[in-house]
Amino acid sequence: MKLPADLQGALDACATAPSDPAAARRAIGMLDLTSLNGDDGDRTVEALCARAVTPEGPVAAVCVWPRFVPTARKALAGTPVKIATVVNFPTGEADAAAVAAETRRAIEDGADEIDVVLPYRAFIDGARTQPMNVVKACREACGDKALLKVILESGAFPDAELLAWASRDAIAAGADFLKTSTGKTQPAATLEAAAVMLDSIYESGKPVGFKAAGGIRDAAGAAGFLALADHILGEGWATPRTFRFGASSLLDALLAELGHRTGQDAVPAPAPAGY
Repeated sequence: MKLPADLQGALDACATAPSDPAAARRAIGMLDLTSLNGDDGDRTVEALCARAVTPEGPVAAVCVWPRFVPTARKALAGTPVKIATVVNFPTGEADAAAVAAETRRAIEDGADEIDVVLPYRAFIDGARTQPMNVVKACREACGDKALLKVILESGAFPDAELLAWASRDAIAAGADFLKTSTGKTQPAATLEAAAVMLDSIYESGKPVGFKAAGGIRDAAGAAGFLALADHILGEGWATPRTFRFGASSLLDALLAELGHRTGQDAVPAPAPAGY
C-alpha cells in the first residue's frame, strides 16, 4: 500500500522500534486474547479465559464467537477482563437488520464489546449507504451497553485513499474503535494500514480507538504498532481504552519477553488480589 509522504515517514521512523520489557508489559494490558476457530468449544474458551489474568496483570478482553459469550462470562466472573464477540463475521455480508439482531443477542448474553465486520466488499465496489447502514444499525443496537469496534478488513483495500475514506465513514457512523482485520484474510494487520487508520482518527478529532488484529505474533511486531500510535496520536494516547491488539499467540511472546515461562513449561500464577 503506497502511503502519502508524511505517513511513510512516520512508518519508517517506527517500523524498527525496539521491543523491551516496558513495551511488552504495556501491550499485555491492551490485548484482546482471541479464539475464533471453527472447532472451538466450551473447553477451548475456558482455557482461553484461564490465560486472561497473567503474572503481569489482566489482558483487556477475550474475544470469542457469540455462542460462547455465556461460557466466557462464567469463566471470567470476578475479573476485570471484558468479553468481546464478533458479528457479521467474517464475510461482512449480512444486512443491517440481521446484524442488529445478532448484536442485541450477544449483549443480552453478556458481551461488553462488539467487533462488527464492515461490508467491505460492497464498500470497495462503490457502495456507501448500505455498508454504513450496517454500522449504524450495530451502533444503535450497542447503545451505551457495549463498545463498538468496526473491522474494515484493511488488507482487501486496493489503496490508502479508499481505506482512509472507509475509516472516516465508520467514525461518522459511530465506531468507538477502528479495527484492521478479521484475521481470516491476507494481509491482515500491517503498519501501512495502521498508519492510514490512525491518521484518520487523528484528523477526526474524536475519541476513537484503534485495534490491530491478525498476524501479530511477537513482541517486536507489537512494539512497532505502539510506536506508530505514539508518533501519530502522541505519547500516552495508546491505553487499553484506545488501543488493542487482537491475537492468540502474542500473549506467550510478550510473557516470554518478560522472562515468564509459557506453554507446557508455564506454572500458573495466582490471580492478583481483587480479581
